[in-house]
Amino acid sequence: MAQALRKEEYFTYADYCMWDDDMRWELIEGKPYAMAPAPMWEHQSVSQLITRRLGNFLEGKQCKVFAAPFDVRLNADTYDDTVVQPDIVVICDRSKLKGTGCAGAPDMVVEVLSPSTVSRDTHIKFRLYQNAGVREYWTVNIEAKTVLVHILDNGRYYTSSYGDTDSVPVHIFEGCAIELREVFADLGDSGTQENG
Repeated sequence: MAQALRKEEYFTYADYCMWDDDMRWELIEGKPYAMAPAPMWEHQSVSQLITRRLGNFLEGKQCKVFAAPFDVRLNADTYDDTVVQPDIVVICDRSKLKGTGCAGAPDMVVEVLSPSTVSRDTHIKFRLYQNAGVREYWTVNIEAKTVLVHILDNGRYYTSSYGDTDSVPVHIFEGCAIELREVFADLGDSGTQENG
């Protein structure tokens, strides 16, 4: 795959499925992006807690929560040239579940920010998720202990910010909220940030 990167080629999901190296990749509008090595424990702790809270709320319901690695093919019905691996996704339309992931837009995406992916997550993926119709997109900043919640309304995201002691409503599910005090509890005052 590294050789193909140097050629500046355009790739699709079919190409992505044939890459047999040990690296994880995302494919955005035909361009491959290498994923960082395994994330630090802080990233994993935050991601697992949010996944668990969502999973507990969704127990016995139609919607399902999935954690990375999980392929999300945002434009599977057209170019099929974008495959991202969010930290957490929620999917309510089970017909979108295909093979190793989701074909189409999930209902909710959560990205736990890392130094190596912060620009991609807050700019490129923000645009991709908005255009694909992801109803709710969270970006979790471990260092600042904040969460930005982007809610889709008439094709545009509207953003609210939450701090480390706030209860964050999951807008797509009435009665569901995530307590940030719990999410960030294990982090203490370390301010440590991970590589991936």
